[in-house]
Amino acid sequence: MSEPSTTTVVERADTGRRYEILVDGRRAGLTAYRDLGMQRVFFHTEIDEAFAGQGLAPQLVQQALADVRASGMRIVPVCPYVAKFLKRHDEFADITDPVTPDVLRWLKTQLG
Repeated sequence: MSEPSTTTVVERADTGRRYEILVDGRRAGLTAYRDLGMQRVFFHTEIDEAFAGQGLAPQLVQQALADVRASGMRIVPVCPYVAKFLKRHDEFADITDPVTPDVLRWLKTQLG
């Protein structure tokens, strides 16, 4: 028997300032960001427990970072998951900026 096929889509939700991964139309996870000039600062990634273990997080982050590149922006990986992903995927190294104390202070004011 074959597995039932599922549709997985990653989309940018500008109002929520996050990328969401949808499985058959249900939100399965997200990676949240704030924009600082031309830098997109990623600070949180989560996958719903119901969807854990399906390899959705790398898919979500890969497509989010590809979108950052397409937008002509740069990546700042405050989120530990995004930072770990970037260590394994050096194709984004040219558009990745270091996490600095200034960025962390700014992010804290953004998140209140």
